[in-house]
Amino acid sequence: MQALAGLPTADTLISANAVDYLIIALYFVFVLGIGVMARRAVSDSIDFFLSGRSLPAWVTGLAFISANLGAVEIMGMSANGAELGISTVHYFWVGAIPAMLFLGVVMMPFYYGSKVRSVPEFMFRRFGTGAHLVNALSFALAQLLIAGVNLYLLGSIVHALLGWPLWVALLVAAAIVLSYITLGGLSAAIYNEVLQFFVIVAALLPLTLIGLHRVGGYQGLKDKITEFASSPAAAAAKVPSADQQLHSWPGEALSGFTSPFWSVVGIVFGLGFVLSFGYWTTNFVEVQRAMASHSISAARKTPIIGSFPKMFVPFIVILPGMIAAVLVKEIGELKAGGTPPGGASGEGVKYNDSLLLLMRDVLPNGLLGVAIAGLLAAFMAGMAANISAFNTVFSYDLWQRYIRKDHSDDYYLRIGRLATVGATVIAIFTAIVASSFSNVMDYLQTLFGFFNAPLFATFILGMFWKRMTPTAGWAGLSAGTLSAVLVAFLSKDAFGSLSRGVIPLEGQGAAFVAASAAFVVDIVLSVVVSLATQPKPASELRGLVYSETPREDLVDPEEHRLPWFRRTIPLAGISLVLVLVLNFLF
Repeated sequence: MQALAGLPTADTLISANAVDYLIIALYFVFVLGIGVMARRAVSDSIDFFLSGRSLPAWVTGLAFISANLGAVEIMGMSANGAELGISTVHYFWVGAIPAMLFLGVVMMPFYYGSKVRSVPEFMFRRFGTGAHLVNALSFALAQLLIAGVNLYLLGSIVHALLGWPLWVALLVAAAIVLSYITLGGLSAAIYNEVLQFFVIVAALLPLTLIGLHRVGGYQGLKDKITEFASSPAAAAAKVPSADQQLHSWPGEALSGFTSPFWSVVGIVFGLGFVLSFGYWTTNFVEVQRAMASHSISAARKTPIIGSFPKMFVPFIVILPGMIAAVLVKEIGELKAGGTPPGGASGEGVKYNDSLLLLMRDVLPNGLLGVAIAGLLAAFMAGMAANISAFNTVFSYDLWQRYIRKDHSDDYYLRIGRLATVGATVIAIFTAIVASSFSNVMDYLQTLFGFFNAPLFATFILGMFWKRMTPTAGWAGLSAGTLSAVLVAFLSKDAFGSLSRGVIPLEGQGAAFVAASAAFVVDIVLSVVVSLATQPKPASELRGLVYSETPREDLVDPEEHRLPWFRRTIPLAGISLVLVLVLNFLF
């Protein structure tokens, strides 16, 4: 490939042609066009940060899922599929759907009904300045780190496609995301996320179907995994057994526990309760989409509508990773303990490369362009979600509350746009941190354990126990976060060479334990401190604590006029039954 603009190039991982580039170029025209159109609707800060609270539930529901359909879902989950097998579905069926339904049924009425502009602002109303500041700072830091993951993977796609050095690819990818977020704010992000959802499905569904055809269908895939798992090379590399790779329960391959009982406990409590509820119910990246809807009924249904496509995402994300492990030579060599050269980074093949290498091997030109556009869409959706949530929290919860109060709305709108630029620049540097992890899921789950698990403990106790005090709010949150960091530090590999290895767990099992420790420490300390300090008067807790909030504040009075299948509770019930069936089948 000829050098572009005088830049040195490397051999490309994917051989795209003019048709593929045309498809990708058309996609970017649509992305930037949505940003330009959304700019016309931005007249004040609420328009920029919360889309004027005017969007319908189906739009916010798809955006809710698309915002999460970034690095974690695409590269991280396909990497897990290649490395661990079908037990990765627990991140969806145990580690997402129940918490999403709980968010819609129980928690969204408090968020939306209180008219707060962010999750940290809710913390301020419930617990005051201490807990609010801890939450706002930790959330802002988390978004910068996670945006770096999405940007790194977005840059790696550009690197694989064009052969550009990774630093150049990072700059180009960051500039594209920055353009449409700065132009149109949250509306541009949300409408792009809806477009990106359909592009992602159009990209990954053909890859899954063609890959399955190449290996002889799902039964052929199972036979090949069984054959590989029983080989001497797999035994030497400590590859999970075929039974562990092909059955979701008890999931020892995912949890890292050797005991089936403790593996189930770790998955259900560590992932399914602490990490999952901590992420989905308190993460403003997701909650912000629901808060942009036009009514409390639409806000409640946003995560519930999103749960339906969410439960079927594993079939187009995890399955391709499993297929890559038996069909792609380099991934098979890596799984057998080898160190194949190349990969998206140019520094050796990693499990994160599974999807790219499968695309290279099975997709014809044309479909290859759609697939590349789909991956670009996924990473831009993830990064844009992180950036749009960051700029809201930075502008409202940090700048307005602690640095410059009582300025004009236009002033905070400008601060929001400047925060978007600053966050994008910082994400370029945090992308370099993410590039050092072979499996980004390990990195991300560690971050979620630090930031989301203790926050969920504080939220859930404060929402259902009116006796919990403001002092307990910040003390529990701080201690929970520090305990998660300590457990990760004492585990294997969480901090690379700094890790001590005292706790004999690594990867995602260590993340489950760290999150569980954060939750338990937060709850225990919060209870102890609450009993020793003064609570808020009950009169100040309406809309913040369940027992002090009248039922009419938590429901839409018009919802009973809708057909049963458009109401919140029946929709949630259907989703729950479907996900239980999927857990039983696999």
